[in-house]
Amino acid sequence: MNQSVSKAIVLLDLFQNNEELSLQEITNKTDIPKATAYRLLMTLESGQLLEKVKTSTHDSRYRLGLKWLQFGELVSERLELREVALPFMEKLSEELNEVVHLVIVHRTEAIYIESVNSRRALSLHTQVGKKTPLFAGSGPKLLLAFLPEKVQSNILSSSKLYTLSNKEPIDEASMRRELEMIKKNHFSLSISEQDADTTGVSFPIFNYKDEVVAALAISGLSNRFQGEALENIKIKGAQMAKEISRRLGHKGM
Repeated sequence: MNQSVSKAIVLLDLFQNNEELSLQEITNKTDIPKATAYRLLMTLESGQLLEKVKTSTHDSRYRLGLKWLQFGELVSERLELREVALPFMEKLSEELNEVVHLVIVHRTEAIYIESVNSRRALSLHTQVGKKTPLFAGSGPKLLLAFLPEKVQSNILSSSKLYTLSNKEPIDEASMRRELEMIKKNHFSLSISEQDADTTGVSFPIFNYKDEVVAALAISGLSNRFQGEALENIKIKGAQMAKEISRRLGHKGM
């Protein structure tokens, strides 16, 4: 681990048991030299991980900054999302006998934070923690469709769009039209975009603020996602996404 990062972690750990600390107290409690500790404090303060409290002209103390509240809220929301969604995902996977994923936006990518496998001998397997571009796959595209317009445009204009399965180029204008339809219909479909001969369908999960916080994605071999079978998957997937949204406090559906 980088020495500066390691020392910053040691410094931050002090605040687990101390609400406020001065520079001198920090150096007394660690083996970090005073000049190094001061530089770390300045860096952490500029990143809002610490804030300076001026008690007098000659005495400054530090405490945890507001950024930790944001981190805490994000972690809490994601843990709650997984806990709420998992029983519904298991039920949906049992009923359809297909793989069910939970996908969220992570910076400018999609990340799979939960997955329930099917009982089929031949089925897809997506590892929790997998990251993919937001322009390929039903779940990522659904999330991209509900991003603020400026953010969405920046991602599309700064990315080379292509299918992951065969690197086939994706037309940006066509993608924008598709995203408009996804947002309008609350439904996303992908065929052979991430893996050949596979189909995925996804539905938005809303929180109490009417924000899309995740995509509920169902995927499997394309020959099982046709005709009446596909319609059944769409009906049950939409119902389950609404149930998860209601459990998160959403009132809009």
